[in-house]
Amino acid sequence: MLNTRIALDVMGGDHSPQAPLRGAFKACDPLGSSRIAPERILLVGDEETIRRGLEEFGGDPGFGIQHASQVVGMAEKPGQALRSKRDSSISVCVGAVKTKAAGACVSMGNTGAFVGAATLGLGTLEGVRRPGIAVTLELTGHPVTLLDMGANIAPKPQHLFQYGVMGSAYMRDCLGKSAPRVGLLNIGTEASKGTDLLREAYALLADSDLDFIGNIEGGDIFKAKAEVVVTDGFTGNVVLKLMEDFASFVMGLVLAELKTHKVQWGPETLAKVQKNIDYSEYGGALLLGVAGIVVIGHGRSDENAVANAISLAARALDAGVNEDIVKGLRGSANKEAAT
Repeated sequence: MLNTRIALDVMGGDHSPQAPLRGAFKACDPLGSSRIAPERILLVGDEETIRRGLEEFGGDPGFGIQHASQVVGMAEKPGQALRSKRDSSISVCVGAVKTKAAGACVSMGNTGAFVGAATLGLGTLEGVRRPGIAVTLELTGHPVTLLDMGANIAPKPQHLFQYGVMGSAYMRDCLGKSAPRVGLLNIGTEASKGTDLLREAYALLADSDLDFIGNIEGGDIFKAKAEVVVTDGFTGNVVLKLMEDFASFVMGLVLAELKTHKVQWGPETLAKVQKNIDYSEYGGALLLGVAGIVVIGHGRSDENAVANAISLAARALDAGVNEDIVKGLRGSANKEAAT
C-alpha cells in the first residue's frame, strides 16, 4: 500500500491547515466522487497541529501522519527556503515519494519551492529533458491539457516536443482520450509562423507519431480544436492566469447586469458555467516528467480544490502515467535513431 499513498502538505496554501485537512476528509467521503481510502493519504506537517485539526473535524478515519517541523511561506524565495528549511512540509512530502513511502505528493504551498524540491529531489524520468507543468481545463465541456504552465520559461524545441508526448500520455491514461490531438500555441496557423523555437518544435511534432494538428492560436483553446496544447512556460503561465482572472471578471459583470435589470435567477442557472471556469474543479496541475506523481495546487485552494487535487494524484498514480511517458519517449528516441 505504501507506494500508492499520496503525501499531502497540510501546512501549504493560503488556507492551511484547515483547507488541506477538510479536503482530505472530502476526498475520502464514501458518498463523494473520489472515494479514496483514508489509508492512502499521508498527512505531512506539524503533527500536533494535524492531530488537533483531525479531532476538530470528527476524528482520524485512518490517515497516516508524517511530522515536519518547518513551513515554507508563500512569499519566501524558493531556493533559499529549501536550503534553510530542510524539514519543511514541502521537502518532507517530496522525500516521502523519494523513499517510496508514497507514490505521489500534493501541495498548495509555495509553487517555486515545490517544483524545485520535486525536480531536484526526485529527478526526471528516463528520457525527459525538462519537466513541464500541465493544467487541464474543461472550458468547452471537453478537457484540454495545456503545458508548460511555468516550469520552463526558456525551453528548447526538444522540450516542447516532449511536452506533446507527456501531455498525450496523460490524456490517454487519465481522461480516456485514445488519440489526443496536439496543437502548438503560436501567433498563426501557418508552419512558417513564430520564432525559431516554435518552427523547430513544429518540425519535431510533425515528424512524430503524435496526432499533431499544427499550430493553433490563443482563441482556439476555447474551440476544442486540440486536447493537448503545447507552449513555453512563460507564455503558458500568462495564458493560465489571464484565463482564470478574466473568467471571474466576466462572470462578475454578468451577475452585476442581471442584478441591475432585476432578472430573476438562481445560482443553479450559471452553475455549469461557474464549474467550467472554477480553478477548484481541476484541483491542481501535474508536474509531468519527474520520477513521481507531483500535483501543484493553487495557493487559494479551498477544501474542494484540495480534494480534487488528491483525486488527480490518485488517478495519475493508478493509471501509470509515468510508465507510459517513458514508453512514449523511448519510442520517439528509437524512431529518431532509425532515421
